[in-house]
Formats: sequence, C-alpha cells, structure tokens
Amino acid sequence: MSDETRKRVPMEDEMRNVLEEARMVIPGVQALFGFQTMAVFNNRFEDLPDSGVAAYLVGLGLLALSIALLMAPAAYHRIAERGYVSRKMINLASGLIAAGVVPLTIGLAIDVYVVVLAALDEPVYAASAGGASLILFAVLWFAFPLRMRRNSSSDSRQRR
Repeated sequence: MSDETRKRVPMEDEMRNVLEEARMVIPGVQALFGFQTMAVFNNRFEDLPDSGVAAYLVGLGLLALSIALLMAPAAYHRIAERGYVSRKMINLASGLIAAGVVPLTIGLAIDVYVVVLAALDEPVYAASAGGASLILFAVLWFAFPLRMRRNSSSDSRQRR
C-alpha cells in the first residue's frame, strides 16, 4: 500500500479505535460464554463422551481467558492511565486484544468439535470440523493480517 493511500492516525484516535475494537468483540464472546455455560443443563450434554465433556470444559476456560484479555485494556486505561493516552497504552491494549483472540480462536474450534460430536456422535467428523474451523479462524484472524502487514512494510521499504 503506498504512502499516498495511508495516513497516520493521531494517538487519541488510535486509542479510541483500539478500545472500540475490544468493545465490538467482547459482547459476542460474552454471549457465547453464556450459551456455553447453559449447555450443561441440556439433556444432550449428559450423552457426550468424556472427551467431549473435557473439550467443553477446556473451551469454556479458553473463552473465560479470552474475555479477561479483551477486557484488560479498558480496565488498565481506567485505572493506570485515566485521562491520558500514551504509546505504551496503545501498544499494551493492542497486544492484549490480539492475545485475547488466540484463546477465542481455539475455544471456538473446540466448540465446533463438541457440537459436531454431540450432533453426529462421530469423533472423526467432529475433529475434522474443529480442525477446519481452527484453520479458517487462524488464517482470517492472524495469517492474512500478518501477510498484509508484511506486504505493506516491504512496499514502503522498496520505495525508499
């Protein structure tokens, strides 16, 4: 991407954008966590094999970790840097949000595994569906953005 089509965002706007990104993701993760906690009260939950119950609990834990990481930037800003914007805060918040997406990615893939296992009672299909969703999320949420960032960096170095 050329420098003519890119513009540096002021730190205040960058901080606002980072916090808005977290605000957009958190409700979805919290809703998913709520639905997941209700699953234990479903009759089908009792029919899951031990591996499905274990996977369910791991997925629930990963979603809880994701929520904690995604909510940390707002708490940090509110407590440690209230009323201020700093490069340190922006970098920390961006890092925490990116870190929060990692357990979300794995937790969602585990959820797909558990749902397919409960629906079909076929561990091979469940593992395939969970693995495919993990690959899809990892590519769209990590590999693609990192590739675009690398391309953007190499484009700007070539122009110098």
